[in-house]
Amino acid sequence: MSDASPPAPLVGVVMGSRSDLPTMRAAAEILRQFDVLFEAEVVSAHRTPDRLVEYATEARGRGLKVIIAGAGGAAHLPGMLAASTTLPVFGVPVQSRALSGLDSLLSIVQMPGGVPVGTLAIGASGAKNAALLAVRVLALSDEGLAAKLAGYHAKQTATVTATRVLTDDDLFPPASSPLDHG
Repeated sequence: MSDASPPAPLVGVVMGSRSDLPTMRAAAEILRQFDVLFEAEVVSAHRTPDRLVEYATEARGRGLKVIIAGAGGAAHLPGMLAASTTLPVFGVPVQSRALSGLDSLLSIVQMPGGVPVGTLAIGASGAKNAALLAVRVLALSDEGLAAKLAGYHAKQTATVTATRVLTDDDLFPPASSPLDHG
Protein backbone atom coordinates (compact mmCIF):
# COMPACT_ATOMS: atom_id res chain seq x y z
CA MET A 1 0.00 0.00 0.00
CA SER A 2 1.11 3.52 -0.76
CA ASP A 3 1.27 6.15 1.95
CA ALA A 4 1.22 8.92 -0.65
CA SER A 5 -1.59 11.32 0.03
CA PRO A 6 -3.54 12.71 -2.91
CA PRO A 7 -2.28 16.00 -4.32
CA ALA A 8 -3.65 19.07 -2.57
CA PRO A 9 -6.03 21.38 -4.41
CA LEU A 10 -4.45 24.60 -5.69
CA VAL A 11 -7.61 26.70 -6.01
CA GLY A 12 -10.47 27.19 -3.61
CA VAL A 13 -13.85 27.87 -5.22
CA VAL A 14 -16.01 29.30 -2.47
CA MET A 15 -19.58 30.54 -2.61
CA GLY A 16 -21.87 32.18 -0.10
CA SER A 17 -24.71 29.70 -0.60
CA ARG A 18 -25.75 26.76 -2.77
CA SER A 19 -27.85 29.16 -4.83
CA ASP A 20 -24.56 30.57 -6.18
CA LEU A 21 -23.61 27.19 -7.66
CA PRO A 22 -25.07 27.75 -11.17
CA THR A 23 -22.77 30.77 -11.54
CA MET A 24 -19.71 29.26 -9.88
CA ARG A 25 -19.96 26.05 -11.89
CA ALA A 26 -18.41 28.03 -14.79
CA ALA A 27 -15.22 28.45 -12.72
CA ALA A 28 -15.13 24.75 -11.88
CA GLU A 29 -15.54 23.82 -15.55
CA ILE A 30 -12.54 25.94 -16.58
CA LEU A 31 -10.36 24.59 -13.77
CA ARG A 32 -11.30 21.03 -14.72
CA GLN A 33 -10.57 21.79 -18.39
CA PHE A 34 -7.03 22.80 -17.40
CA ASP A 35 -6.65 19.85 -14.99
CA VAL A 36 -6.18 22.22 -12.06
CA LEU A 37 -7.04 20.60 -8.75
CA PHE A 38 -9.60 22.59 -6.81
CA GLU A 39 -11.97 22.32 -3.90
CA ALA A 40 -15.47 23.77 -3.80
CA GLU A 41 -17.26 24.78 -0.64
CA VAL A 42 -20.13 26.88 0.68
CA VAL A 43 -18.92 29.38 3.29
CA SER A 44 -21.28 32.18 4.28
CA ALA A 45 -19.82 35.48 5.43
CA HIS A 46 -22.97 36.20 7.41
CA ARG A 47 -24.14 32.79 8.62
CA THR A 48 -20.79 31.08 9.25
CA PRO A 49 -18.29 33.89 9.90
CA ASP A 50 -16.03 31.75 12.11
CA ARG A 51 -15.85 29.10 9.38
CA LEU A 52 -14.96 31.83 6.87
CA VAL A 53 -11.99 33.02 8.95
CA GLU A 54 -10.88 29.42 9.53
CA TYR A 55 -11.07 28.67 5.79
CA ALA A 56 -9.06 31.77 4.86
CA THR A 57 -6.39 31.46 7.54
CA GLU A 58 -5.78 27.76 6.82
CA ALA A 59 -5.93 28.01 3.01
CA ARG A 60 -2.21 28.59 2.39
CA GLY A 61 -1.19 25.84 4.79
CA ARG A 62 -3.44 23.41 2.92
CA GLY A 63 -1.68 24.22 -0.35
CA LEU A 64 -4.13 26.64 -1.94
CA LYS A 65 -2.57 29.30 -4.19
CA VAL A 66 -5.71 31.23 -5.23
CA ILE A 67 -9.25 31.66 -3.93
CA ILE A 68 -12.23 32.35 -6.20
CA ALA A 69 -15.19 33.62 -4.18
CA GLY A 70 -18.68 34.16 -5.53
CA ALA A 71 -21.49 35.86 -3.67
CA GLY A 72 -24.71 37.71 -4.34
CA GLY A 73 -26.56 40.51 -2.62
CA ALA A 74 -24.45 42.09 0.13
CA ALA A 75 -21.59 39.90 -1.19
CA HIS A 76 -19.15 40.30 1.70
CA LEU A 77 -17.56 36.87 1.19
CA PRO A 78 -14.71 37.86 -1.18
CA GLY A 79 -13.71 40.88 0.90
CA MET A 80 -13.79 39.02 4.19
CA LEU A 81 -11.69 36.21 2.71
CA ALA A 82 -9.20 38.77 1.37
CA ALA A 83 -9.04 40.41 4.80
CA SER A 84 -8.15 37.05 6.36
CA THR A 85 -5.52 35.69 3.93
CA THR A 86 -2.59 36.89 1.84
CA LEU A 87 -3.55 34.64 -1.07
CA PRO A 88 -4.98 36.28 -4.20
CA VAL A 89 -8.78 36.44 -4.02
CA PHE A 90 -10.87 36.84 -7.16
CA GLY A 91 -14.42 37.99 -6.46
CA VAL A 92 -17.35 36.98 -8.65
CA PRO A 93 -20.56 38.99 -8.26
CA VAL A 94 -23.52 36.63 -8.50
CA GLN A 95 -26.65 38.01 -10.13
CA SER A 96 -29.23 38.84 -7.48
CA ARG A 97 -32.99 39.19 -7.76
CA ALA A 98 -33.20 42.69 -6.32
CA LEU A 99 -30.66 44.58 -8.42
CA SER A 100 -29.53 42.05 -11.06
CA GLY A 101 -26.09 41.72 -9.48
CA LEU A 102 -25.22 45.41 -9.36
CA ASP A 103 -25.42 45.27 -5.56
CA SER A 104 -23.03 42.30 -5.56
CA LEU A 105 -20.62 44.02 -7.95
CA LEU A 106 -20.46 47.21 -5.93
CA SER A 107 -20.04 45.31 -2.67
CA ILE A 108 -17.09 43.33 -4.04
CA VAL A 109 -15.36 46.07 -6.01
CA GLN A 110 -15.47 48.79 -3.31
CA MET A 111 -12.80 47.40 -1.00
CA PRO A 112 -10.68 49.67 1.17
CA GLY A 113 -7.05 50.20 0.20
CA GLY A 114 -4.88 47.38 1.49
CA VAL A 115 -7.53 44.64 1.14
CA PRO A 116 -7.41 43.75 -2.55
CA VAL A 117 -10.05 41.67 -4.30
CA GLY A 118 -9.71 41.17 -8.05
CA THR A 119 -13.31 41.77 -9.12
CA LEU A 120 -14.75 40.15 -12.23
CA ALA A 121 -17.93 40.58 -14.26
CA ILE A 122 -21.35 39.68 -12.90
CA GLY A 123 -22.40 36.08 -13.45
CA ALA A 124 -20.98 33.04 -15.21
CA SER A 125 -18.64 35.01 -17.48
CA GLY A 126 -17.07 36.51 -14.35
CA ALA A 127 -16.68 33.04 -12.83
CA LYS A 128 -15.08 31.74 -16.04
CA ASN A 129 -12.65 34.67 -16.15
CA ALA A 130 -11.82 34.28 -12.45
CA ALA A 131 -10.81 30.69 -13.16
CA LEU A 132 -8.76 31.77 -16.18
CA LEU A 133 -6.98 34.33 -13.99
CA ALA A 134 -6.29 31.61 -11.43
CA VAL A 135 -4.83 29.46 -14.21
CA ARG A 136 -2.63 32.39 -15.29
CA VAL A 137 -1.35 32.83 -11.73
CA LEU A 138 -0.55 29.12 -11.47
CA ALA A 139 1.03 29.09 -14.94
CA LEU A 140 3.67 31.57 -13.74
CA SER A 141 5.41 28.64 -12.04
CA ASP A 142 4.11 25.71 -14.14
CA GLU A 143 5.35 25.47 -17.73
CA GLY A 144 2.95 22.64 -18.56
CA LEU A 145 0.00 24.75 -17.49
CA ALA A 146 1.43 27.74 -19.39
CA ALA A 147 1.50 25.59 -22.54
CA LYS A 148 -2.14 24.55 -22.02
CA LEU A 149 -3.07 28.20 -21.58
CA ALA A 150 -1.28 29.14 -24.81
CA GLY A 151 -3.20 26.36 -26.58
CA TYR A 152 -6.48 27.65 -25.16
CA HIS A 153 -5.76 31.14 -26.48
CA ALA A 154 -4.71 29.80 -29.88
CA LYS A 155 -7.97 27.84 -30.13
CA GLN A 156 -10.01 30.95 -29.27
CA THR A 157 -8.16 32.94 -31.93
CA ALA A 158 -8.67 30.22 -34.54
CA THR A 159 -12.39 30.07 -33.79
CA VAL A 160 -12.83 33.80 -34.32
CA THR A 161 -10.56 33.86 -37.37
CA ALA A 162 -12.48 31.03 -39.03
CA THR A 163 -15.77 32.90 -38.74
CA ARG A 164 -14.65 36.51 -39.23
CA VAL A 165 -15.87 37.01 -42.79
CA LEU A 166 -19.61 37.55 -42.99
CA THR A 167 -21.55 36.63 -46.11
CA ASP A 168 -24.65 38.27 -47.55
CA ASP A 169 -26.66 35.40 -46.03
CA ASP A 170 -25.23 36.29 -42.60
CA LEU A 171 -26.04 39.97 -43.01
CA PHE A 172 -29.35 39.60 -44.84
CA PRO A 173 -31.03 36.29 -43.99
CA PRO A 174 -33.78 35.36 -46.40
CA ALA A 175 -37.13 36.62 -45.16
CA SER A 176 -39.55 33.90 -44.33
CA SER A 177 -42.71 33.68 -46.32
CA PRO A 178 -46.10 33.65 -44.58
CA LEU A 179 -46.56 30.28 -46.28
CA ASP A 180 -43.59 28.91 -44.28
CA HIS A 181 -45.57 29.21 -41.07
CA GLY A 182 -48.35 26.85 -42.20
